Parts: sequence; C-alpha cells; structure tokens
Amino acid sequence: MNALLASVSAACVLTGVILGVLGFRKTVPPPPCPPSRGARRLPKTTHRTRRLLLAGLVAGLAIALLTGWVVAVVVLPAAAAGIPALLSAPAANRKISRLDAMEEWTRSLVGVLTVGVGLEQALIATLRSTPEAIQPEVAALAARLRARWTTSAAIRAFADDLDDSTGDLIAATLLLGARRRGAGLVAVLEGLAESVAADVRARRDIESDRAKPRTTARWITIITLVVLVGLALNGSYIAPYNTPLGRLILLVLLAAYALVLVWMQRMSRGQDAPRFIGTHVNPRSRA
Repeated sequence: MNALLASVSAACVLTGVILGVLGFRKTVPPPPCPPSRGARRLPKTTHRTRRLLLAGLVAGLAIALLTGWVVAVVVLPAAAAGIPALLSAPAANRKISRLDAMEEWTRSLVGVLTVGVGLEQALIATLRSTPEAIQPEVAALAARLRARWTTSAAIRAFADDLDDSTGDLIAATLLLGARRRGAGLVAVLEGLAESVAADVRARRDIESDRAKPRTTARWITIITLVVLVGLALNGSYIAPYNTPLGRLILLVLLAAYALVLVWMQRMSRGQDAPRFIGTHVNPRSRA
C-alpha cells in the first residue's frame, strides 16, 4: 500500500513538473482569424495529441503491469505527447511556403496589371492562378471586392488574413496604388516580388541551419529512450527507482531533460517581424 501511494505521489509530482515546464514556454496568442481557418487547424492538432496520449497510456499500463512501475502510467503519456511537440520543427516551413506563394501571386498580379485593367479587376482576376498556400485569403479578398467593399477596407482585411509582415508590405503597396492610381504600381510590385524572393531564399538557408541541432537532439532522444526502455525491462536496474527517494531523483532528471528540450526549441525558433498594417494592429503603428 505504501509503495502504491508513493508511486501515485511521484506520478502527480511529475505531472506538475511537466505542466510547469509547458507553462513557462513562451507562447504568442493566435491573431484573430476567420472561424473557418481556425476550425481547420484545431481538430487536426487535438486529434493527434489524443492519439499520442492514448498510445502512451496503453504502453504505460503495459509496463506497469509487467514491471510494477506505476509511474510509467503518467510518464509515458506525458512523454508521448510532449517529446514530439518539443522536437518537432517550428512552423517555419509553412511560413516559407506562404512567402513563396505571396511572391508568385505578386508576379501574377503584375502580369495582369500590365495588360491595363484596373487594380480591383486585377485582384479578382488573379484568383484563378493563386497558389494554394494563400488561396483562401485571395478568395476572401475577391469576395469582398465583389461585395462592394471599399478597396482600402478589403486590402486591410486581406492583410489581416495573411497575418504576416511581408503580407503587410504587399498590402501597403496595394493601398498606395489604390490611392495614387498611377502607372508606377507595376514597377513597385516587381521590385517587391524580387525582395520577397530574396527573403524566401534567406529564410530557407536559416531554417536549414536550424534544423541541424534539432536533428541531433531528436536522435539523442530516440537513442536515450531506447536505452531506458531496455534497462527498464531489467528489474535490477530500476529497483533503486522504486523507492521514494529514487522516484524523486527520477523526476528531477526527467524534468531537467524536458527543460533542456524546451531551451533547445526556443533557441531554434526565430522571432516574427512585427506587423504594421491591418485592423488588429496598434493604431500608432498602423499604416
């Protein structure tokens, strides 16, 4: 009975440590977005997390029944859900794809404007050739223009949908073009497309360098887990950790390893450039 109480207590302490580690992770509140976009992302993440937790729980119960190590019931589900999140690459690849799509869409817009049509008609016409990465945003922009929104309001909402500093730069250029109605918009957009292309190349090089330490940490973690599982099957090795002091030492070691993973992830995650346009930006910095 005392051993069971000690195991449950150790499991509760480990859960608290993991929650504390996750609580100290720097998170940025998601920007306001259309309900449909948020609805597409949330169920996928939640379903994946639930599957990992279920798989970890089944493995923990199996180990607890085979070895009597009750702490595994909490340790393995937490590790199954937490380690992939800590070792996964940030959303940089998706951002790079969106930047590439913005560059392609800007060049397409330049081609349409060269024909001599107006800005609003050109924005609607580019919907057919819009890359998939920003297809919903451009479709919403075209729908707003068809619904008789003012060009300025539609472009600002478009900037909010893109939710990116580069998207703000494109939107700001379109706003100036909508106000000036001059022939120089095409030349400005061409230069902007070249700038975005250079940004995409630079970000890809940076992300390639950041991926190296993540890959190293991922392999070290996998090897460590395999060794720990193999040693856990050896009753004599885990015997010292079945005591209250042993469980406490194990919790400290696991918490330290989790903190190292959090630290590594923070180091390999870049900071997004601040936005300066749109309806949800500080009025002092709004274009």
